[in-house]
Amino acid sequence: MDSKELRSHKIVLKPTNVELTAPAGTPLRDLLFEQGVEFPCGGHGRCRGCRVRVLQGNVEVNDAQRRLLKPLELAEGWRLACQGILNDDLVIELRQWDAAILANDTTFAFTPRPGLGVAVDLGTTTLVAQLLDLQTSHVLAVRTALNGQARYGADVMSRVGFSVAEKGQKKLEDIIRTQIGKLINDLVFAAQVNPTDIEEVTIVGNTVMYHLFCGIDLEPMSHYPFEPRQDGMMTFLASDLGWSISSSAIVRFLPCLGSFVGSDITAGVLATGIHESKDLVGLVDLGTNGEIVIGNRDGMLCSSTAAGPAFEGARISMGMRAATGAISEVYLNGGSVHCRVLGNTDPLGICGSGLVDAVAVGLDLGVVLPSGRLTSTERLAGGEKAWSLCPPIALSQTDIRELQLAKGAIAAGIHLILQQWGASEKDLTHLYLAGAFGNYISRSSAQRIGLLKFPLDTVQPAGNTALLGAKLGLFINDESIYQTIRSKTKHVSLNEDPSFQEAFVDEMSFPQEALEVEAVE
Repeated sequence: MDSKELRSHKIVLKPTNVELTAPAGTPLRDLLFEQGVEFPCGGHGRCRGCRVRVLQGNVEVNDAQRRLLKPLELAEGWRLACQGILNDDLVIELRQWDAAILANDTTFAFTPRPGLGVAVDLGTTTLVAQLLDLQTSHVLAVRTALNGQARYGADVMSRVGFSVAEKGQKKLEDIIRTQIGKLINDLVFAAQVNPTDIEEVTIVGNTVMYHLFCGIDLEPMSHYPFEPRQDGMMTFLASDLGWSISSSAIVRFLPCLGSFVGSDITAGVLATGIHESKDLVGLVDLGTNGEIVIGNRDGMLCSSTAAGPAFEGARISMGMRAATGAISEVYLNGGSVHCRVLGNTDPLGICGSGLVDAVAVGLDLGVVLPSGRLTSTERLAGGEKAWSLCPPIALSQTDIRELQLAKGAIAAGIHLILQQWGASEKDLTHLYLAGAFGNYISRSSAQRIGLLKFPLDTVQPAGNTALLGAKLGLFINDESIYQTIRSKTKHVSLNEDPSFQEAFVDEMSFPQEALEVEAVE
């Protein structure tokens, strides 16, 4: 390795004052995603949603940036983070949140008012919090963290078990309330503002996170029919939570939609505007508990399906989260398999998007059969059949079975919800993919493995719709909008549908060849 390869560069982020150091040649999107920068088009240079402003240093301008940014914007230092490569020390201003919503430049309407607000996406694995100026809607600071509850279980059902069987619910409540309070303190410090100026905090999360923050008994969620005792809007005073902000600040946890469809999906409906759409559209959050909403202004059907953790890299022999060292993309070039590794470093594992890509490539090469069987003659140390991707990372037969379970559950759920609508895949005008995995997954790979049987133009990565919805919630004065959304939404229990198991088994197989899906006129 020569001296050029060893060289590192520093990035200072404004207004958060976070300092990052990474090797030369590292894509900026690998560094800025964890700092709250959203990549609505999945980082493919098709929108302007990841705009950042380079205040010092140089980020080379490519054709995608010339096409999407005006000459004056380029002259002022604006760049698309998804197209930037780190080859200089940089000072970057993170201001892309000012106006952009989802995959376009549409600004959201709001009524300005004095003070500050905080939007929190309380995830099972990660927390994301943003501090906003309520007069302008500008984001003043961003902080992220791993959910401190994870030491008591990586998935929601593990935490339900700890809460109920081991009487640990109060401990998990205290952990998450304290952690969010500290995140808010970090936001205040980063933005150098007065904590008493915070007027409101809006929190969204899945149903289990809702229970564990709000102090609602989780016992009903531990057994069939998994119906919560309470799932509506929950309101607190900051003083009740012991937070170091204005004692009169209102803290709202937005309402859920039913069973395992939480307020993160309510927020996603707000962010994507499904409840106001004339056309039939859908929202899918591809996670351990895959949530699905399909509908329009006349009504919506929602459901959840236990997809398993494969999409998040869990239960995969060499799987990991989408972090530095993870294979995030696998593709063919000249007949050879190539891998893209987050952070421009040696591969340490493979994340969900890389797993989907790998199986899609394997199907095209004949290394993976439609049944899911591996034809490779390679073996892991334990003797299990495997396919080497980028040494030392390999895909095992068990890994492929895990992906089949996950994709089968999601595809079957989408199919049955559409069926209840009396519709099919071609009737959907937009399918929004929520969350980090939905943002990074290749639409063509998802189509190739039969996960999403829609025209590529129908499928739209929508970024963190939960956080976007939480931000919108800071500007909603009339809470009846949430009741309207809930009244328009019918929860469908797939586990009670006698045809789900049959659909699930059918969807576990991979397509024989690439689907030819015509675009919607």
